[in-house]
Amino acid sequence: MSASGGRRIKRSINIDATSIHFLDDDEKQRLLTAQLLKPYLTSRHQEIDEWNKQLDAPESALNHRRMTNIGTFRAYLNEYLRYHPRIRKDMTLMVRQLAPDDHGLPIEIYAFTNTVVWLEYESIQADIFDHIFAVVEEFGLRIHQTPTGSDIRALSGTLRH
Repeated sequence: MSASGGRRIKRSINIDATSIHFLDDDEKQRLLTAQLLKPYLTSRHQEIDEWNKQLDAPESALNHRRMTNIGTFRAYLNEYLRYHPRIRKDMTLMVRQLAPDDHGLPIEIYAFTNTVVWLEYESIQADIFDHIFAVVEEFGLRIHQTPTGSDIRALSGTLRH
């Protein structure tokens, strides 16, 4: 760790799988305003259009490829980390899906900070995850969270009335 000059971030967030969907035109237009996403959305749209034209099949979710909110979210996070001033660009950087389970779909951040100082590292990691939690809804996604006691009490109160 000290020899490399970087400390590894390897942490995931669990996405509620029921919030994953294809992007509609309004969502694509809104996300195009994000500077980090514009190149991805433009090239991905072109790639998918070319694929679908070659397919020559009736348009449907089963026949045609389409952009998803989860794929776009991963692309955004990757670009966010690539441009983050405290993330090493010369070391492994990836945003990947892990196997889904009863806690949702884990999206893992794997990157290295440009410091080995523990307090600085923790601050960088916390800032990155603060940002992730704050922007996830922009993609129409929800973080999976196990219901708490207050969630269950609120639900039981609703059922009684």
